[in-house]
Amino acid sequence: MPIKVLLVDDSAVIRGLMSKALSADPVIEIVGSAANGAMAIDMAKNLQPDVIILDIEMPVMDGITALPELLKLAPAPKVIMASTLTMRNANISIQALGLGAADYLAKPSAKFGNEVEDFYRDLISKVKALAASKASAAAPVPTPVAAYTPTPIPTKISAPIVLANSDMPLHVSGVRAIAIASSTGGPQALMALFESIKGHFLNIPIFITQHMPPNFTTILAEHLSKSSGRKCVESKTGEVVVGGGIYLAAGDFHMIPEKAAGGQIVLKNTQDEPENFCRPAADPMLRALSAIYGRQLAVVVLTGMGHDGMRGAKEVVAAGGSVIAQDEASCVVYGMPKAVVENKLCRAVLPLSEIGQYLIRQIEG
Repeated sequence: MPIKVLLVDDSAVIRGLMSKALSADPVIEIVGSAANGAMAIDMAKNLQPDVIILDIEMPVMDGITALPELLKLAPAPKVIMASTLTMRNANISIQALGLGAADYLAKPSAKFGNEVEDFYRDLISKVKALAASKASAAAPVPTPVAAYTPTPIPTKISAPIVLANSDMPLHVSGVRAIAIASSTGGPQALMALFESIKGHFLNIPIFITQHMPPNFTTILAEHLSKSSGRKCVESKTGEVVVGGGIYLAAGDFHMIPEKAAGGQIVLKNTQDEPENFCRPAADPMLRALSAIYGRQLAVVVLTGMGHDGMRGAKEVVAAGGSVIAQDEASCVVYGMPKAVVENKLCRAVLPLSEIGQYLIRQIEG
């Protein structure tokens, strides 16, 4: 069965770009094209698309207004919010994720150019990944997590901990740093995770790589500050890492922690080549952190498509650190966690709602 896609954008040029890219793939079928949210709702009722690409700013009815109505349809489609890279649209896109949108897509600028090829690749890969997760009975849609709504977290871990490798040693005592890697579904998962560990790890720095463009990471840092109850900052070259600090890789930069003279850990932003088609990417962050912290590093791999973080996790485990993965049922896309599970790099695979308590129990006793 082809993947049925509905395109919603008031720009005929953007709809044409998306249609050209998606129609070239034999497993994708464009079933409709709408110029505003009201048209999209009417068309989606009849066409039952698997995936909807939804613009934010449109006449008649904008994307954020149409989103809840589209998600009420049965079967519910996966919705990708498409927007230009403005601060306002970044904020709206992250709000949309809290309302149930599955992902976001940065539209190319009016000048287009080389970024169109990146846009095509991202568009096709996101559509395929989300359609696959929608079709999988083993991966039901997780409940959306609103940006500022506390998420109920169990005080005890009720589900069994599934060890990816029963021989994997657990080195959690003396953990001095936590690293988190995430992509599709990551903003929602990160906010839920930080709600669950609020008030904990106040002397341990936390490093995050979330696949996001510029401006989006600025807004995400603000949301994570609210979720965690302490300051989350975008990475910048020269930033000195302090205990309890939360550091988010800035959009379009790899975040590379380094040990400076005197033993301080200092961040460096680099625009080295993308890894796994991503910048920021988790692998360079994990390699750098593993070299600094060794067995005193704990890593969490959350929802996301692709396998970014897997190679870095290999170096973490080789240095004696520990890796935890989000389970398939609670992922929006079970790609990044699956890669570390299948390579037997993590010692625990847990639902998102239980990762925080697991970390607290293991690290703080």
